[in-house]
Amino acid sequence: MLALTRKKGESLIVNNDVEITVLEIRGDQIKLGISAPREVPIYRKEVYLQIQEENKEASNKDAMETLKGLLG
Repeated sequence: MLALTRKKGESLIVNNDVEITVLEIRGDQIKLGISAPREVPIYRKEVYLQIQEENKEASNKDAMETLKGLLG
């Protein structure tokens, strides 16, 4: 993991087309602004993990239904 120090108003550039800016610092929270192309998905980690889990469950369910159809 790369750890960088940034102050309010300072930014990072990721992969030449994603800019992450520190907008606000309040206590132990920071507010980030992210500028990225529309085709780049951006999720909070907990939401991303939930989506991955749901996709995994749906994939397993589809596989079971396919097997049931093959086995009659």
